[in-house]
Amino acid sequence: VQLQASGGGLVQAGGSLRLSCAASGLTFSRYTMSWFRQAPGKEREFVASFTWSGGSAYYADSVKGRFTISRDNAKNTVYLQMNSLKPEDTAVYYCAATMQISHYYVTRRYEYDYWGQGTLVTVSS
Repeated sequence: VQLQASGGGLVQAGGSLRLSCAASGLTFSRYTMSWFRQAPGKEREFVASFTWSGGSAYYADSVKGRFTISRDNAKNTVYLQMNSLKPEDTAVYYCAATMQISHYYVTRRYEYDYWGQGTLVTVSS
């Protein structure tokens, strides 16, 4: 299984970025796909999730209203549209896959079976 994240970069505060994560080697339509992030010196934290069953989207409170997660099962790809970026959004962003669908489990990183390599997002003030 491979999860290949891309789209990170340097952006000014208030700007936008779109991350992509292309998956291979798994039945993509049967996995909940999520984004986590890890800032320097901090724990990896949940950002957003799009479940495989029911198509529910969950977001961390810190990104609600600014970030949008979506998925294209035909392309085996999950996206994270990030708008109104803030310096505190600076982190390495990871995509991940799990078969869980409930909010309780998909927000917990230990429930994930597969992880991508991460893409760095830097937001300057």
